[in-house]
Amino acid sequence: MQDGADIYQRIARISAHLNPPANRLRVEGSSSLWRADCRAKGGSPGFKVAILGAAGGIGQPLAMLMKMNPLVSVLHLYDVANTPGVTADISHMDTGAVVRGFLGQNQLEDALTGMDLVIIPAGFPRKPGMTRDDLFNINAGIVRTLCEGIAKCCPKAIVNLISNPVNSTVPIAAEVFKKAGTYDPRRLLGVTMLDVVRANTFVVKPACSFTQEETEYLTSRIQNGGTEVVEAKAGAGSATLSMAYAAVKFADACLRGLRGDAGVVECAFVSSQVTELSFFASRVRLGRHGVEEIYPLGPLNEYERVGLEKAKKELAGSIEKGVSFVRK
Repeated sequence: MQDGADIYQRIARISAHLNPPANRLRVEGSSSLWRADCRAKGGSPGFKVAILGAAGGIGQPLAMLMKMNPLVSVLHLYDVANTPGVTADISHMDTGAVVRGFLGQNQLEDALTGMDLVIIPAGFPRKPGMTRDDLFNINAGIVRTLCEGIAKCCPKAIVNLISNPVNSTVPIAAEVFKKAGTYDPRRLLGVTMLDVVRANTFVVKPACSFTQEETEYLTSRIQNGGTEVVEAKAGAGSATLSMAYAAVKFADACLRGLRGDAGVVECAFVSSQVTELSFFASRVRLGRHGVEEIYPLGPLNEYERVGLEKAKKELAGSIEKGVSFVRK
């Protein structure tokens, strides 16, 4: 038997679908979204989440999966094109989250106001032959603009940054927030979950030892998984579906942390003192304020120590590139 509160919420949600608000699917030139109350009457209890880049290859499956998450009460979908169609499609799913769409730069602030979690897959995907430097030249400006909106409209939100190259876009976001006076390193997280997902998929369980040749093969395949998908799709796309899956796993962990769940531990690219670099990907414990604890590196074997030193050299340049982009 459902209690009174559950029955009321169910009735209210049905009523909302029978009488959808006029501002539910906003388009260019339409009236402004009510800023005072983004949570729909009767909507499921939970958090308000915005996806920036919701009509893209990652954004669409990401939006669908977030609509299925019971911790989400309000889901805002923003993009510079095609948002009304994606919003209409996603909004027909019979889950509790209320969905609203926002189209174009002049609706960015409405999309962000009052959000608890902002997920950013916006930007151009990798295509065959593209390097991460090529991606940087395209996506850096997009990330800067979106983060300026976050600093203005929801400076306390947790930010999950997916846009590539993450090693540079996270420092870009940090510099934008510093300029605005809103930077809280605990709340800015680069999403590295896809590497973890690939490792979990490719590596045998339970734990076992590998030969040097096996270790090198597995490491290379995990590191180059994105290229594998780009080549397999033959120019028709990048690793959008697996990235959306990984992003939702990470977003769910952030929401569970915000709810106050104990022992929520994942990996992310964050402001760090684990190494001499200002940012590093580490295991982190998530809580009500984002990153509550950053764990140190565990014991490393010789192969891992060599790989770490090599990675740090490349990472230092990527971080500096992002910082310089905003400061120049």
